Amino acid sequence: MTNSPSTTTSPSGLAGRREYTALGVLMLPLLLVSMDVSVLYFAIPAISADLEPSGTQQLWIFDIYAFVLAGLLMIMGSLGDRIGRRRLLLIGAAAFGTASLVAAYANSAETLIAARAVLGIGGATLMPSTMALVRAMFTDPGQRAKAIGLWSGVMTAGIALGSVMSGVLVQYFWWGSVFLVNLPAMALLLVLGPFLLPESRDPEPGRFDWPSVPLSMAAVLPVIYGLKEIPSEGWHAQYVVSITVGLLFAALFVHRQRTAASPLIDPALFRGRGFAPSVVLNLVASFGMMGSAFFTTQYLQSVLGRSAMEAALWALLPSVPIGMAAPLATSLVQKGVSRAHVVTAGFAVAAGGYAMLAFADTDSLWLVLAACGVLASGIVMVISQITDLALSSAPVERAGSASSLMETGAEFGGALGMAILGSIGTAIYRHDIPSSAPDAAHDTLGGALAIADRLPGRTGDALATTAREAFTSGMQGAAIAGAVLLTAAALLAARALRGIRVIDK
Repeated sequence: MTNSPSTTTSPSGLAGRREYTALGVLMLPLLLVSMDVSVLYFAIPAISADLEPSGTQQLWIFDIYAFVLAGLLMIMGSLGDRIGRRRLLLIGAAAFGTASLVAAYANSAETLIAARAVLGIGGATLMPSTMALVRAMFTDPGQRAKAIGLWSGVMTAGIALGSVMSGVLVQYFWWGSVFLVNLPAMALLLVLGPFLLPESRDPEPGRFDWPSVPLSMAAVLPVIYGLKEIPSEGWHAQYVVSITVGLLFAALFVHRQRTAASPLIDPALFRGRGFAPSVVLNLVASFGMMGSAFFTTQYLQSVLGRSAMEAALWALLPSVPIGMAAPLATSLVQKGVSRAHVVTAGFAVAAGGYAMLAFADTDSLWLVLAACGVLASGIVMVISQITDLALSSAPVERAGSASSLMETGAEFGGALGMAILGSIGTAIYRHDIPSSAPDAAHDTLGGALAIADRLPGRTGDALATTAREAFTSGMQGAAIAGAVLLTAAALLAARALRGIRVIDK
């Protein structure tokens, strides 16, 4: 690793004021990249009225950012190891800022889709680069654990804040403002980054393995696409085929990494005792987090009848305990509590959140909010610790690749959680809807409520009540499944992480 003269890490290995200032600068683009996942939740109606996209174009406006981001994470992580993480971060910040400006003033759906795709490219450079630079700047294990805990909290908070910010901005400004907020942070990063951030790269990276690029994208994108469509569309053949094709390409990708002279992802990463368990547990944690979000957002709006803006503001309340979860987990580890015990406890707490959600009925606002807070706090405890373990287990010259694998696993886990738990909830919902109800009412709660609004008096009210009860039953069933899965993950963590001691490489 090579450091620029700007770093002020002391001879004892402790980071100084400059590193912490740099960490603050890094958190701004990280927050915005995570916010962009959900920033269009409330802006889509205004965009639809202005640009008049087709149904397919509207889906691409919403989804292409996450697709491109997931498809390029491994590639960008490996590229950062080769050309320098700071350099890639600054290139990505410039692309992200430029694309944000284009998106804000897009005059057609095609332009907005293209700009969102470039935002995904920029996001794929920013996420692994920020994590890898944190690994490079904070060499002291205690300081690094705190920094990664902050990184995890900012990532989680960004997804929650994105929808709220979009609602506020769209209410008082025009829809393009949700993209313009990115510009000050990216400008600050471009100005201060060269002075505050150390450059770090693999001193002997080898040749870039170009054949792995299409293989990695062909492995990731079809699986993510299939998993994202299944919760709303069901297990149709085309989505199952898409996932199968992606898994076949994944097998080819793995074979290429094991046989190439200079692979995109070095298989040696998985030889570190703590790395492979961290990737798996990170995937499960993301499964739990996103699986619950599929239900709770609909519950607040369609079951309790809150407006989109009210639902978003209520959803901020569970974020309060999240801010304390990562520091608490880090403090426990630094006081001598085994990391395996802390991660196990985090999964157990999250399972408890799902268990609470299983007792919700059609009028349980505070119980659902409390369950979300408990669930998310447990997940953040897990993510902060296994992220630190993964980066500590990986050689510093492979920090970009290591962080990209963690992020890719999180994308898979989130999509898998929505697919599996969403399918469980949908199956229960359809079972509980009476066969005499209109066909459209059997598909989704939203469809049932739309039909109920058009039916006269008590007939419409009865259908709406039945649909809300059926959805809540589905949420309860999915919550039980989530609690069982996270309890199993707690047992897995206790076993897989037992006795692991991190030695910085």
